[in-house]
Amino acid sequence: MRNLFFTLAFAALFFSCENKPAPAVQTAPPPSPKPARPAEPEWARNAVLYECNIRQFSPSGDFAGVKKQLPRLKELGTDVLWLMPIHPIGKEKRKMKPSDLGSPYSVQDYYAINPDFGTLDDLKSLVSEAHALGLKVILDWVPNHTAWDAVWMKEHPEFYTKINGAFTTPINEHGQPTGWDDCADLDYSNPDLRKAMIAAMQYWVRACDIDGYRVDMAGLVPNDFWMEARPALDSVKLLFMLSEWQDEPAHFKSCFNANYGWKWKDVTRDIAAGNQNAKSLDTLLNFLDGFYPKDYYQLYFTSNHDENSWSGTDAELYGPALDAFNVLMFTWQGTPMLYNGQEDGLSRRLKFFEKDPIRWKKYAKTDFFQKLCTLRHTNRALWSGKNGGNLQKISTDSDEHVYAFTREKNGDRVIVVLNLSKSTRTVNLAPNSDVRGAYLNLFGASTVQVTPKMTLTLKPWEYLVLTNK
Repeated sequence: MRNLFFTLAFAALFFSCENKPAPAVQTAPPPSPKPARPAEPEWARNAVLYECNIRQFSPSGDFAGVKKQLPRLKELGTDVLWLMPIHPIGKEKRKMKPSDLGSPYSVQDYYAINPDFGTLDDLKSLVSEAHALGLKVILDWVPNHTAWDAVWMKEHPEFYTKINGAFTTPINEHGQPTGWDDCADLDYSNPDLRKAMIAAMQYWVRACDIDGYRVDMAGLVPNDFWMEARPALDSVKLLFMLSEWQDEPAHFKSCFNANYGWKWKDVTRDIAAGNQNAKSLDTLLNFLDGFYPKDYYQLYFTSNHDENSWSGTDAELYGPALDAFNVLMFTWQGTPMLYNGQEDGLSRRLKFFEKDPIRWKKYAKTDFFQKLCTLRHTNRALWSGKNGGNLQKISTDSDEHVYAFTREKNGDRVIVVLNLSKSTRTVNLAPNSDVRGAYLNLFGASTVQVTPKMTLTLKPWEYLVLTNK
C-alpha cells in the first residue's frame, strides 16, 4: 500500500466560560519547549532493516519458521526484523477469492495472533530469541482500517466511518476509493477509537517486548492522533516508529523516526530503465533537503512486499543495475532495508494472497550484503540522517552518467563512485583536498589512492566503494 499526498487538517479548539466575575490577571508561565522530533533508540541510528513476509518466509509459514533463520539474519548483518501483520485476517469480502488466505492488511482482531503463524507464546519466543541475538523486532501495524468482520465492527460499530448511514471502504487522501474492498474505514473523529487504538498498540509492547512499529498508510490517519500516540507508546518503552508515507514532514515532529523513500525508489528505477540519469539524484536530494526537517531520514529499498508482488522482481525492475542501486541504498543518507529473499537473489514474484514459500537456494548475495552491513555499522559516515555525514558531491566530467560523492563524520569517511549507465564510462574525478589519501576498497583487495586528479574506467553499472577504516 502506498500514498501520493496527504493534506493535514487540524481540528479547532473551542472552550466556554461560566458567567462569573473576571479573575485577577495572571501571567502564564512560558510553555515548555517541545523537542524538534521524537526521541529515537540509539540502535536505530545505524540499523539495517529486514522485512519478513511470514507466510512466505519458510515452508511452514509461521513464527517457528522465522525463528529458525534468526542466526542467519544476524550473520547477514541485519539489525531489525520487521514482521508483516501478525493478526487474524478477515474472511468477509476476502481478496482475491474466498478460498485464498487473504491480505494480512485486513485485520480482524488487533489483540490476536493469526493461527497460521502460531500462538502468543510462539511470538514471545521469537522476540526473545531475536533479542538474545542482538536483533530488534518491529510489527506491521494497520491503523486506518480493519476487516469487515473485525471484532471492533461487532463490538464498536461507532468506531467506523459512515457515508449516508452506510459503512465504507477506505478512501485515499483525495477522498477517492482505494480499491481495498476487503476493509472498512475507521473514523478518527471518535475519541474512543483513538484511545482503543493506542491501547492496542501498547498491548504488544507490554506483552511481547517489541521494539517498534512500521505503520501502514500512516498519512491516512490524522497527524494529531500520532501526536497523542507517541508519548503514550514511549511511556511503555522507547520505540522506533516507521511511517509508510513520504509527503508529511510533520510526521517527524509528531511521532515517526523515519518515513518511506518512494521518490528515491522511483528515481532509481527510472535511471535503471534509461528514462532518467545520474543528475536526477541531485534534483531529488535538493528536494528532500528542502521539504523535510534537517534531521529527517527515510527508508530506502529496492524491493518490499508490494514491489515484489505487484511491480516485479529485482531483475524485472532493475536488471543489471540492481547491485549499483543496492550500494546507493546503503550509502545515501537514509536507512537501508532488505526484503526477504534478496540475499538469495529472489527471482520470482511471491503471491500476495496465497501460500507461496521462498525457495531458498545458496544465499548467493550474502557476502555482498554482509560487506555493506558491516560498513554501515562501523563507519559513522553512513549512519542515518544527522547521525551520519552529509553527502557531498565529487566533481566529475561525466555528471550525467557517473555519480560520485563522499560522506564524512567524526573522522570516518566513505567515497562512492557509480556508473549509472549501460555503457562503459571513463571519468575524471577532482576530489577536494580533504578527501585525498589512501582508502580500502570494500569490494576489492587493493588499496586505492585518491589523488587530486583521478581517471577511472567503469563498466556498465560498476561501482567503487572506498573507506578509510
